[in-house]
Amino acid sequence: MYQYDQYDQRLVDERVAQFRDQTHRFLQGELTEDQFRPLRLMNGLYLQRHAPMLRVAIPYGLLSSRQLRKLADISRRYDKSVAHFTTRQNIQFNWPRLEDVPDILAELATVQMHAIQTSGACIRNVTSDPLAGVCPDEIEDPRPYCEIIRQWSTLHPEFSYLPRKFKIAVSGAAKDRAATQVHDIGLQMVKNDAGETGFEVLVGGGLGRTPIIGQTVRPFLAKADLLSYLEAVLRVYNRFGRRDNKYKARIKILLKETGIEDFTRQVEAEWAHIRGQLVLDTAEIERVKRHFTAPDYQPASAGTLETQATAEPRFDAWLRNNTTAHKIAGYRSVFLSLKPRGVPPGDVTDAQMEAIADLADRYSFGEVRATHTQNLVFADVNQDELLELWQRLATIGLATPNIGKATDMICCPGLDYCSLANASSISVAEDIYSRIDDIDYLHDLGDLRINISGCMNGCAHQSVGHIGILGVDKKGEEWYQLTLGGSSSNDASLGERLGPAVDKASVAEAVETILQTYIELRHDDEPFLDTVRRLGINPFQERVYAHH
Repeated sequence: MYQYDQYDQRLVDERVAQFRDQTHRFLQGELTEDQFRPLRLMNGLYLQRHAPMLRVAIPYGLLSSRQLRKLADISRRYDKSVAHFTTRQNIQFNWPRLEDVPDILAELATVQMHAIQTSGACIRNVTSDPLAGVCPDEIEDPRPYCEIIRQWSTLHPEFSYLPRKFKIAVSGAAKDRAATQVHDIGLQMVKNDAGETGFEVLVGGGLGRTPIIGQTVRPFLAKADLLSYLEAVLRVYNRFGRRDNKYKARIKILLKETGIEDFTRQVEAEWAHIRGQLVLDTAEIERVKRHFTAPDYQPASAGTLETQATAEPRFDAWLRNNTTAHKIAGYRSVFLSLKPRGVPPGDVTDAQMEAIADLADRYSFGEVRATHTQNLVFADVNQDELLELWQRLATIGLATPNIGKATDMICCPGLDYCSLANASSISVAEDIYSRIDDIDYLHDLGDLRINISGCMNGCAHQSVGHIGILGVDKKGEEWYQLTLGGSSSNDASLGERLGPAVDKASVAEAVETILQTYIELRHDDEPFLDTVRRLGINPFQERVYAHH
């Protein structure tokens, strides 16, 4: 994984010192709240409902065991011994004291981590496929390009105060596991007719208040032109994006109002001016690639895994649901479920983080990855060690065999923490979990994505959930809108609203009714999303609202 050089370390250390002074001046009354707000946001600090929240960047989701141990230590010393993994591969501390935040940032800097640009109207943490570099369907490893974009975008003076936040995702595989179509810029690695690898560039995707699927502005972009083209897109957005209305300030609104043809023309014109001044040369690409070398893979025994799976049905279920194919024979990638029953989705304790770090050292070359679905991944596990790893994960509560299943819900912190939320989400998730766990066990619901957000910002991506749940406030009461048929994969689509919002007490029953309807109407092993797309929402609508 990427290691800081002297410039990276100096930049982060100086940023910590700068923010320490800013925080001190704010606490002394020398800076007003309005003056302090943009400063704290550029350092990942929000003032939430009960306490500050600090969001820490995990570039393209990649963590070392050393970094994870530091996060565990911070959660114990400065928080409530728990941290929360987000849908953008970051991690959040929900209970730090404001006066401790500079110390936390200084601690993070000792392990090459920071909170720079995890909030504010700037280019946010670059995200990618959590299986980058190891998945069999990969065209090319996208992580070096994520790192190049991270270096280009960090404290970029021209793009420090954009009209609104800006998010970039890069995918290098045939299957899009990075949700590139719902980002401000999505970069999908492709090959052209000459066999060269480059990028398809999508612009204007996004979720939240106005969910929109991104559109292709350039079918093929050569690697040498990556940074100049990104710069051209950002310049057009920075110049023409709306600053008079924060709800219409994202690039997706600019693209919609301008039209794809005119927007693309503006970008290409800007690009023509700067293309020759910002060339990403092969030497630089190769320099960064050297940080992403393959580990020392060892051969695995033949046939052992099948025998073990046959002998232990619980291990077999975990193997089928929580591990996935690897490009190296004899290896698998392992998902650690952060969705056991009774725990807020994405939450992990200090003790669990330390245990995960130890297991990563023992079984996966000291690396851990965060996913968009609020779980973790050991990317490189020898299949001879899977049984032992499963047993050890089970002892720390991280072996729930539900990856991609109904109980693997994506959920924002909602009213429990977030000052923006209109409704609870964690308690609703728990209520749904308790109703559908047995249904899934009995009927094997297959690949099913339930996403729950407590407000219009859509941090839990409810617009692209197979079942999306959005909390809304109605005269001080919590109500929930349901959508069906969303997807953030290659076949990206926005969910269709089922009907009127239901009250909080009825949400879990409504989800249960939707799933029972699916069980009755599906063809053989037809996935939920395919059933919804085949039948439309009417059959589900009729059942859900029959009692309302």
